[in-house]
Amino acid sequence: MNKRKRLLSHSFGITVISILMGFIVGAIILHRTGYNPFEAYGIMARGVFEKPKYLVQTIINSTPLILTGLSVVFAFRTGLFNIGAEGQFIIGALTAAWVGYFLKLPPVIHVVVVFFAAAIAAALWGGIAGFFKAKLGINEVITTIMLNWIAFYTQNYFVTLESFKKPDSEASYAIQNTASIVILEGWKKSQAGREWLKNHPIWRDVLKTDFNWGFLIAILIAILIWYILNKTTLGYELRAVGFNRFAAEYGGISVKKSIVASMMIAGALAGAAGALHVMGVSHKVSTLATMEGYGFDGIAVSLIAGSSPIGCILAGLLFSGLKYGGSKIQYTMNAPPEIISIIIGVIVLFIAMPRLIDAIPKAVAKIMPFVSRRRGEKHVG
Repeated sequence: MNKRKRLLSHSFGITVISILMGFIVGAIILHRTGYNPFEAYGIMARGVFEKPKYLVQTIINSTPLILTGLSVVFAFRTGLFNIGAEGQFIIGALTAAWVGYFLKLPPVIHVVVVFFAAAIAAALWGGIAGFFKAKLGINEVITTIMLNWIAFYTQNYFVTLESFKKPDSEASYAIQNTASIVILEGWKKSQAGREWLKNHPIWRDVLKTDFNWGFLIAILIAILIWYILNKTTLGYELRAVGFNRFAAEYGGISVKKSIVASMMIAGALAGAAGALHVMGVSHKVSTLATMEGYGFDGIAVSLIAGSSPIGCILAGLLFSGLKYGGSKIQYTMNAPPEIISIIIGVIVLFIAMPRLIDAIPKAVAKIMPFVSRRRGEKHVG
């Protein structure tokens, strides 16, 4: 138990130091390019916390990041590297837009059907990579990268269909209102709702955003994934294959079955991200002819989270806050928005180099006696 606590503490320490290093490097670059880093970081912080609607928007943006991060984490914990979360996200979003628009069902039931249809479609898409890995030994990194582009051009084809494409646009028609998960969407448009919001400006600003149930669903899914990995027989078998597939096979675990199952679950998680994004954010017009990038960002989220399902919640919020708050520095002080990508990149870089992080405190410990001695000599002089 003590060993486990030390391990968790060590992983958390590396993450904290990596985040600090990211901000330090970002500050140096800002300073060297003629911008005040303290002012820039202040703008970023205010861009997230100054108004309730900013904080709500940060939470909304974190939902797909949490789920795509979970997708990468789940595969990694079972010995696989899922680069295909972006393609699985696309398939989930496409399915959600399709089922949400063409299928007419009662509220709540429609949401459930859309969600599970998207998750199942993305699970099958992820299962393709798992099948090639299990049956043919093809590395999942190669297949998932290729499947990303296949998914992208598949969605582009569907958007060209006249029955699905919104005229004079590169997007599909909006999903039915019954498939939306936006909180109080109908009430906000009613006369009573408009009158109430008129007298409550803070709530008016909050509910003007796409405030939806997605974040709560993402938290529940993260808890479920933690439980599956740590408290179930399925999770034990999948982790055993990830630790040592030869030992797992010797112990009677079907390695091929576990590989396919792992990639299907990872795909379902990324597909769920796509579904929640369509139902909660892009429900008014389901934009599909572009790559959202949430699947690729999920890789960074998983690394920042230290491959922890619960950690993905915090990492997703951090990532979302950096991107949303960081966007404010461009039009407020005309600083390059790419600085946020640099900060995130440095954080991921240091997390990926734990030995370097371990060496930093040791180097400081060696330097401090020398610095103290030099100060003492100057004082005596």
